[in-house]
Amino acid sequence: MSRKQMVRPGGRSARVQAAVHSAVRELLTEVGRDALTVPLVAQRAEVTPSTIYRRWGDLAELLSDVAVERLRPDGAPADHGDLRADLTAWAEQFLDEMASPSGRAYTRDALLGDPDGSNAGQCSAYAAEQLDAILTRATDRGEPAPDVETTMDRVVAPLMYRILFRPSGLDATYAQRLVTDLLDTPGADRT
Repeated sequence: MSRKQMVRPGGRSARVQAAVHSAVRELLTEVGRDALTVPLVAQRAEVTPSTIYRRWGDLAELLSDVAVERLRPDGAPADHGDLRADLTAWAEQFLDEMASPSGRAYTRDALLGDPDGSNAGQCSAYAAEQLDAILTRATDRGEPAPDVETTMDRVVAPLMYRILFRPSGLDATYAQRLVTDLLDTPGADRT
């Protein structure tokens, strides 16, 4: 079994993961990323460095694992009564969280320590699950709604590109415009 397959361990493994993740978050705040080392994390988590190397491979993969967990949404997206309001609120919140210094740092960490692409896939799945909840709710109310992939391509992808590569001038108005363009485009993939 590879390290990546141990996403939700139980028992002792879960306690080790929780202790190591907590140690990483605390040490990032206390000493910063440049001073962070596996032995320092191990000491704080009260495990051996070999435990960390065996489970995560190296510091980059450990930081990636911590980042993916931190990028997991806390709950279902809010219901504002209609698709436009739900999707706009979600896009604004997504932009606010992901464009923050910590959001960009977690995104970079998630991608840097991800040799097989599974962490990027998990982060993408988080967004897709949130959008699916919004779009399903709209469909259940009788509203026409685009599909998840179209919404990912037309809202999430441009947001992430701008967050990572062109963050200047990025604000809620941009997120609102993406939603408006998606929902107001004639012939858009809508059910």
